[in-house]
Amino acid sequence: MKLIAIGDNVTDCYIDEGVYFPGGNAVNVAVNCKKNGVENVNYIGVFGNDERADYIKECLKEEGVTIYRARKVYAPTAQPKVCLINGDRVFKAGIRDTCQHLFSIKIVEEDMELIREYDICHTSCFSNLEYELPRIAEICDVSFDFSEHMEDAYLKRTCPYLSYAFFSGSKLTDEECIRFIKYVFSLGTKIVGITRGILPAIFYDGNDIYYQDVKKVEAVDTMGAGDSFIAGFLSAYGNNLPMKEALNYAAEQSAKTCMIRGGFGHPHKL
Repeated sequence: MKLIAIGDNVTDCYIDEGVYFPGGNAVNVAVNCKKNGVENVNYIGVFGNDERADYIKECLKEEGVTIYRARKVYAPTAQPKVCLINGDRVFKAGIRDTCQHLFSIKIVEEDMELIREYDICHTSCFSNLEYELPRIAEICDVSFDFSEHMEDAYLKRTCPYLSYAFFSGSKLTDEECIRFIKYVFSLGTKIVGITRGILPAIFYDGNDIYYQDVKKVEAVDTMGAGDSFIAGFLSAYGNNLPMKEALNYAAEQSAKTCMIRGGFGHPHKL
């Protein structure tokens, strides 16, 4: 299985510790898929022209993720601020007018030729790629992280083009989750899942409802745990593991991420 991730890259700034970590949903999923043994992982994103962008590139290269179709613009890298409260990450606003805020990726034919080489293209609500989903869905399976975005108009705009849809819904009951994921499936998405923090994740493939308990660990930092779950699931299910085994693997990888700082390590002094 081969995966390409398109979207955000940021530096998560741990103010209390005086360090930042490379991150962003697309970057985290790409790196974790590579760690999971996916044979070929590529990343397309918009990089700034600062030292932080250079550091993210260095980390991606070290992790074995290729970036040769990435863009570079004259703007700083996004710098969300992070505080840890009882091991859980809490975001605060960072600087504005970053490459993440100012620029969207325009998919050109050279990108399409590259995307055709991959089995899965992962992106998210943070990547400003919604308008390209119809084109990308014609040439490979699309994975999309909605985070907490569940607005009906947004779902109708995106879900018909997705093979995998992931949501965060820690405040939803089991009944609300099941009703929601069946609705998303009815819009055209093939596999729909909701992760819920310490509560079991719930997935639906059109035939069965699946529950996946979290793996209990002494969490150091939950940054990137959801991204690791997505990467774990795509790595396993994309390599033809049954749904139950893929979900269990995803939970294991998510738990491992909770035991390190940052989305996938690589701390750098602020």
